[in-house]
Amino acid sequence: MDDHTATKRDAARDAIAERDGVLVAFSGGVDSSVVAALAREALGDDAVACTAKSETLPDAELDEARRVAEEVGIRHEVVEFSELDDPAFVKNDGERCYHCRTMRLGAMYDHARSLGIDTVCDGTNASDPGEGHRPGLRAVAELDVLSPLLAHDISKEEVRDIARDYGLSVADKPAMACLSSRIPTGIEVTEERLSRVERAESLLREWGFEQFRVRDHDGLARIEVGDDELDRALDPEFVRAAREHCDSVGFDHVTLDLHGYATGSVSPESDESVTDVSATEESPTEETVATDRATTDDDSTSEVTQVFETEYPSR
Repeated sequence: MDDHTATKRDAARDAIAERDGVLVAFSGGVDSSVVAALAREALGDDAVACTAKSETLPDAELDEARRVAEEVGIRHEVVEFSELDDPAFVKNDGERCYHCRTMRLGAMYDHARSLGIDTVCDGTNASDPGEGHRPGLRAVAELDVLSPLLAHDISKEEVRDIARDYGLSVADKPAMACLSSRIPTGIEVTEERLSRVERAESLLREWGFEQFRVRDHDGLARIEVGDDELDRALDPEFVRAAREHCDSVGFDHVTLDLHGYATGSVSPESDESVTDVSATEESPTEETVATDRATTDDDSTSEVTQVFETEYPSR
């Protein structure tokens, strides 16, 4: 880490130290982990990391948040809420992330007040505002959340440098957006869809893929993996496992997107956390390879065909 980054890190830590206590909105990703490490260093036991558990958070990510909090050495608590209680979120329009972040941070503030803490911090960094459609950032501003990385102009790459300096295991961890980001805009977010996405993605995690999504096109699973992992995803054994597993969790068809992983590929522009990948939306048509179940029943595939025609208009 260079001296310039170290100076900005120290300034962010000193700003946190001016507070009587802070609650860090904590996902276990690199951004919130760095903020948690700064807060722990600045305030000791007066810093608390808090993870919001809901239907959109994979169990594996909650387990990871617990592990990383222990690594940082910060007290960790979990609050529960449900985005599905909000019809505006369930509707899944272009403002979904705004509604989600408002509810999530509201739960954080409620818990902070119960602990006698006035300040909630998050991991928004200086690279985030320029990363396309990010309605969740509006909620951060409206709720007066302290964003020390953003306030001190610490970019994503500098966050990773700071994480390495702290020896954090998540320094190079890819972003993991919430499960609702796998559902195309305009299709309602339901517990059933969130559950089958989570269960489908568990297979990719078991196979050791590092950057992946399973997009739920109303019964059609579109698997995305990083460009450097596409060859592995085309392995016949994985193809067979993916087909069988996705079938077992409730999908009707399974596809592999040969464009590879892209943030926000089912959203208006990009409402996922962006890390080291383009937020440009692609429209994979001819280059999408199917590993779906064979069928000759036109009625059983008409719904899937309609989804494809909507999501992938002819170029």
